[in-house]
Amino acid sequence: MPLVRIEHDGPITTIIIDRPEARNAMSPETADALCEAFHAFEADDNASVAVLYGDHDVFCAGWDLKHAAKTGAELELDKMNYPCDLSTPPRGGLGPTRMELSKPVIAAISGPAVAGGFELALWTDIRVMEEQAYMGVFCRRWGVPLMDGGTVRLPRVVGMGRALEIIMTGRKVPAQECLQLGLCEKLVPRGESRAAAEALAREIARFPQACVRADRKSVYMQRGLTERDALMREWYNAIAALKEDGIKGAARFAEEGKGRHGDFSDEIF
Repeated sequence: MPLVRIEHDGPITTIIIDRPEARNAMSPETADALCEAFHAFEADDNASVAVLYGDHDVFCAGWDLKHAAKTGAELELDKMNYPCDLSTPPRGGLGPTRMELSKPVIAAISGPAVAGGFELALWTDIRVMEEQAYMGVFCRRWGVPLMDGGTVRLPRVVGMGRALEIIMTGRKVPAQECLQLGLCEKLVPRGESRAAAEALAREIARFPQACVRADRKSVYMQRGLTERDALMREWYNAIAALKEDGIKGAARFAEEGKGRHGDFSDEIF
């Protein structure tokens, strides 16, 4: 049985972690397979949005500590070290957490997204959680630090103080609190996260994609910049998308009234 399954539905790619015997914990082989899946998604001209889902009522329980204890983690850590040449960062312990994609990824979270699984969820653009799901830095109890972007991304999502409290206590963060803190964007009943995430993906995929990707990129690019520098980058980043999508969209509006009065029906795009 594959550790990672890939399913396609038009422009939507659903990538599924499938390692139930380890609660979808990430072994080196699983991390490699997950990276390969996202590289294929990025390279696929027909794929617009990806959904990342953990099967068997678990998103991801983090790095496979049993594997690390059995084989020793030194060789695996060496593989994840940053080389002098940073043009292509090595994969993270949780797989794609160091990848910078040009396309959106939505996490569908059923059950625990903890330790490195929490970091994997934070790597995605949007998170849909089931009501019984939860997050947390559960690796705190074993002395395993965050190494897949948790200390970088969590403060950017919830702020410094809240991030430090969640990181240092290692406590469970239930789905309702995740919604309140901005750790997820949508709550759904048990068993519905994948369908809800795929529906959201289809909503995004129906728009002109050059524009979607340019705006997404601009949101990430402005971090750490002054307002003036961020505005300048936004402008230059948007030009190509405007030429590719925006001029044609303006013509559809001017000639046929497409999109008038907030009409978001599928056929207008």
